[in-house]
This record gives sequence, structure tokens and C-alpha cells, in this order.
Amino acid sequence: MTRETRERVWDAVPLRSTEQAGEGQPLDLGHLDAATEAQVLARLLSRDFDAWSEAAARVGHCAKPVRLHGSSQTVDTRTGEVLSSFSSSDSPLGVLHVRCGNRRAADCPSCSRLYAADTFHLIRAGVTGGRGVPEEVGENPLVFATLTAPSFGLVHGTRGGRTCRPFTLRGQDRVCEHGRPTVCHARHADGDEPLGQPLCRDCYDYESHLVWQWWAPELWRRFTIDLRRTLAKQLGVIESRLAELVTVQYAKVAEYQLRGIVHFHALIRLDGPKTIDGFAPAPAGLTAALLALLVEQAGAGVSFDAPSLHEGDVTRRLRFGAQFDARPIAAARRTDDPDRALTPEQVAGYLAKYATKSATDSTNTHGPHARRLRATIVTIVDRQRAESAASDQPMAEHPYGLLFKWRHMLGFRGHFSTKSRRYSVTLGQLRRRRVRYERALAAAHREGRTLHVRDLDDLLQDDAEETTLVVGQWTYAGTGWDTDGDTELAKAAAARAREYAQERAAARNEQRTGRVASRKETDCERGRFGR
Repeated sequence: MTRETRERVWDAVPLRSTEQAGEGQPLDLGHLDAATEAQVLARLLSRDFDAWSEAAARVGHCAKPVRLHGSSQTVDTRTGEVLSSFSSSDSPLGVLHVRCGNRRAADCPSCSRLYAADTFHLIRAGVTGGRGVPEEVGENPLVFATLTAPSFGLVHGTRGGRTCRPFTLRGQDRVCEHGRPTVCHARHADGDEPLGQPLCRDCYDYESHLVWQWWAPELWRRFTIDLRRTLAKQLGVIESRLAELVTVQYAKVAEYQLRGIVHFHALIRLDGPKTIDGFAPAPAGLTAALLALLVEQAGAGVSFDAPSLHEGDVTRRLRFGAQFDARPIAAARRTDDPDRALTPEQVAGYLAKYATKSATDSTNTHGPHARRLRATIVTIVDRQRAESAASDQPMAEHPYGLLFKWRHMLGFRGHFSTKSRRYSVTLGQLRRRRVRYERALAAAHREGRTLHVRDLDDLLQDDAEETTLVVGQWTYAGTGWDTDGDTELAKAAAARAREYAQERAAARNEQRTGRVASRKETDCERGRFGR
């Protein structure tokens, strides 16, 4: 084993003593079963470990990379000249590994972290500018809104450190019809097992819960429509002419609550008249406080009559919950205001974090409540299949025909991260710029030269006309690494990379804080002693 390989091993694999990491320290494999531990050791001692580590590094230590066989050629579209060619046989392991691209941290920490970074820059660009978005966009009215689901039954919660449910509402008994208490005098802490669980699962309306979850994307769509109508009414114009005065842009993410239902966090911005480039200044008189008021009005008024689950079922009118919050965000340029409640960077990081979560990250999917939800889905689908068979109506035509497919998401079928067209850059643009950077970096390595920052200016420009065309033929060879041991090694390396990035970020923050403190001391000295 080469020295370079040994250093990669100690940098990637967690040790029993993190304070004394280095050569001679035993590997921490206690969390693995005997078979996986043997696979890890076999990989570390294999002759092709160098090739494996290089292949893993190329995909950022993805946990479930896609394996491909084939080849491709890069052709100049103007001359027809073949500029370069690539074959999977040229790869370290004889097969091309490609990132899985999964956004869920529970499935692939590496790709999830990359997705979160892209989402952060996408959201932040719509708040402070950058990535092709003008900085003036930060002067437009901006609101951070949270839209929750209504109550479908009493559940345990932290209540901000207060007693969970010390009393009943007017007209309620202290014991439900099933003989269970409707009060809870405990003070739940984060991680307590009862959190998110109903006080009585027989009283909880599981069918309405699933219907709201299924139609939550439709409810959000209607909210955006109602917001534009409310804004048009405020400005005294018809809705069809609203774009001539102002446009509404947003970025939204969905987050699971402990009770297994989603709620939405959104950044909502008002821009000026619709233009080709977008990002026009908002008209005078439209403030963030006014926008927050209009968001609350639209959120309180939106509704949707959901189709019945089955024959004889009621028609449910869906609305957002009473816990509705809309807060203005101070302009990005007002860095001299330390008392503002929210900063654009905080909100962008907050939304990016929740964009990578799934039901398993925020909900106890193995608890009785989640099991009851999945069991209710099975019951609903079985009844629908029986009705479809009796009426010769295909299940695909039923409004809830695909409900069983989304049982792992507890009935939520929407996208976790969406935005309006003119909010900021797109994920596709960010990914293309990353590809350009990787190509430029690879070319610099091949030519033995340093890649300067000024050489990257083209990466931040709008997508220009492509002068090259990639022609390839690829076949699918499989998904994931060869063994569970390889997967554990890749996850360990991804975790070490994440820790290293966090340490660097903390060091930069300390340096920035030190510079600010030093500047303040200098200002105080000047004010005290004069110039």
C-alpha cells in the first residue's frame, strides 16, 4: 500500500480516538456487522484500493453511484473535429461511476450536501443578488412565510418548554369517547417518544390527514393564485393587468412535522413589471409589511374541495392551519441593523437544510402513528381497487389512484423544493457552471498550470451558445458500490469532508469576527482620543 493510499485511509475512516488520529490507531468499525467489517478490511488490503479510492473521489464519495458502460466523443459543432474521446474502460475500475443525485441526507449524505449547497445559492441569489441576479433585487419587498396544516386531532408537542396540554378547550371533556385523557401535563423535550403521537389514535382523523397531505401541492398552487388576486385588488387593477405593475416571485420548501404532515416555508418577493430579464424594482409604496399582510389574507382565504376517497365518503374543504406566519425580511444592504429578526443568509440556510430532508428525518416512521397512517393508506387503496373492479374503472383514473405509490412519503406527492420562474437562477444553471469549472480544472491539471480566479469569469455569465457537442452511447450496469463495505467507506469519507468544510467555515467566521472586533476597537479609540 502506497503512502498516499494510507493517508487517504486515515483521512476517510473514523478512528476510535478522534483526538489521537494517525498511523497506528485502530479503525472504528464497531457499528458494522461482521460481514461488512470484513468487506471494509478486504477493500483496504486489496490491490485495487488506489483505483477504488480514485473512483470514489471522482463522484464525491457518493453512497449509491450509478455504474455505466460505454463511450463518448466531444465534437466541435463548427468544424466537425473530434476534440476528445472517453470510454468507461479508461476509468479506474473499468466502469464509469456517476453521482446518484439523491437529495435526501438519509440516502446519500454526499449528494444531499451538494443539493443543499445548490439550493442555498439558488435561494440566496433571489434575496441578495449574485449568480447572474442583480444586487438591486435585495431592495424589493421580501417576506418569509410559513403555512401549516390544520389539526386533525390532539397530538403531543414541546410547546416551547411549557406543559404539553394542561387543560381542555371549551366544550371538551377531560376524557375522550374512547376513555383516553385529552390532557397531558408532561413537559416534553426534543427526542421524547410521544412527540407527534396523537393523544388518542381512535379520535385522530387519519383519512382527512391523508387527503390534506395528498392535495397540499394543489392548495399551495391556489394560494399563489389567490395572492396575485389579493394584490391586484389592493392595487385596484384587474388580475390580467397585474403583471404590468408588479410580479410575485417565490422559493418554497416543504418540511415534515412530527405528526407526519408537511408544512411549507416560503420566501415571497415583489418585483416590478414583467420584463424579459426580470428582477425589476418594485413600485413605490409597496412595502414588505404590506406584502406580509396580503400573504396572510390570501393564506386565510384559500380553500380547495377535495374529491371523495370512496363512494359514500364526504367532500372535504381543505384549508391551511391557524398557525400562519408571515414576517418581513430587512433589505440585504442594511448590514448596520443588528436588531433585525431575520437575515437573508439565515433564511437561505434554513430553507436549504429542509429541502434535503425526508419523512424519515422529521417523523418517527416506526412509531404507532406512522404505522397507522400507512395502514390507512392500504385500507383506502384496497377499497378503491374493489370499487374499480366493480365499476370497470381503471385505478389510474381515480383521484387517489397513486396513493399507494407514495406511502413511503406518508401520502405527500409534491416537490420538496420549488420556485417561480423569475425568482433567481435555476439548479440546471448552477450544475452547468459546476461542470464548466470541473472541465477547466481538469484541463489546468493536464497542462500543468494554475487555474486563476479571473479564468472563471465565464462560469458566472449567462449560458452562451454551445460550440461543442457530446455524442455518446451508454448502457446501465447497476447502482451502488460492489459491497456494503465500499458503501461504508464512501460514507465515512463524505462525513470527513463535511467535517472539514465545517471546520473551515468556523475558522473563517472567527477571522471575520476578529476583524470586526478590531475595527470596532479602532473606531472607539478614534472617538476617544481623536484623530
